[in-house]
Amino acid sequence: MRSGGQARASAPTLRYQRRATRQATLHPGAWWLWSLSLGTAATRTTNPLLLALLIATSAYVVATHRPNTPTARSYTAFVKLALAVLVIRLAFAVVLGSPIPGTHVVVTLPEVPLPDWAQGIRLGGRVTAEGLLFALYDGLKLATLLICVGAANALANPTRLLKSLPGALYETGVAVVVALTFAPNLIADVQRLRAARRLRGRPDRGVRGLLQVGLPVLEGALERSVALAAAMDARGYGRTADVPPAVRRTTTALTLGGLLGVCAGTYGLLTAAGGTYGLPLLLAGIVAALAGLRLGGRRCLRTRYRPDRWDARAWLVTGSGVAVAALLTLASAYDPEALHPGVVPLVAPALPLWPAAAVLLGLLPAFVVPAPVPAPFPASKEPS
Repeated sequence: MRSGGQARASAPTLRYQRRATRQATLHPGAWWLWSLSLGTAATRTTNPLLLALLIATSAYVVATHRPNTPTARSYTAFVKLALAVLVIRLAFAVVLGSPIPGTHVVVTLPEVPLPDWAQGIRLGGRVTAEGLLFALYDGLKLATLLICVGAANALANPTRLLKSLPGALYETGVAVVVALTFAPNLIADVQRLRAARRLRGRPDRGVRGLLQVGLPVLEGALERSVALAAAMDARGYGRTADVPPAVRRTTTALTLGGLLGVCAGTYGLLTAAGGTYGLPLLLAGIVAALAGLRLGGRRCLRTRYRPDRWDARAWLVTGSGVAVAALLTLASAYDPEALHPGVVPLVAPALPLWPAAAVLLGLLPAFVVPAPVPAPFPASKEPS
């Protein structure tokens, strides 16, 4: 049994650890905006060196700042999914061919003759190095986007993200959070069941192991769904407040008008003729939509316990990601050959210097956000 002095000495330590945990916690929306900005930057290039740099940037931040939670451990699953997508893209290029003409034949497969109504599709035939390289660049872009989304799942807690949503989007946010947490919980269940089968000396790999693990996993997912529905019903989910009809009509008008303004303003910015009115209309639409969401939040009766604050670190993290996306978008417009290297003729891609330096701005969260504090372990019991 611990003495009273030791118990009193441990209380300030626990308070310090809790305070350090709150100070190291970043707003989840900032992590999502940072990750999605890196994903947007990945869609602006097919240069494998820049894409590899984006993957390394997100992986370093995840390795240094992800907490010890089931959602954080799902990052490895997203990396495996990205590798599977890359392999499938290359397999399609080998089996179905590539639209890129090439002269460097790697292998010639037996070609299956197809009827006339299937013109433009072939099975087998010549596999060229140019076609494989084009498929590799294209698949690596999608794989990088998936890894960036996995970084957002690893760094941001979906429950805290739901708490930060405005009241008007709360019901939609619950559905999104349930969808986002399904994959991490599924992965955690599979790992737990495979470890239990290994301890019992039963097979956990192959088709047999997958079939015997699949049923308990589905059963656990069903039980979690029922428990979630019961908890939401017990807490009065879906209960709304009575608001005047004028407020409801104003909310609808502002929200619809704002969304239409955003669509029209975006179209104006993308066309040459609408450059003069595009930006003002976009800004007016955003202001109207935000005002509609603010009024719509009055219908939601819920409180927030210790809401996450959007502080200076959140602005820096978001700004670093947005800067990467904006600079790569600018680079793709001014130097498209560097960001989209060709495969005909077959040449090695070069690393453009200032776009690479722009990607390195995404490492800013690793230096401005404190590393997560590990959970305190209970002290060992000592004899009295």
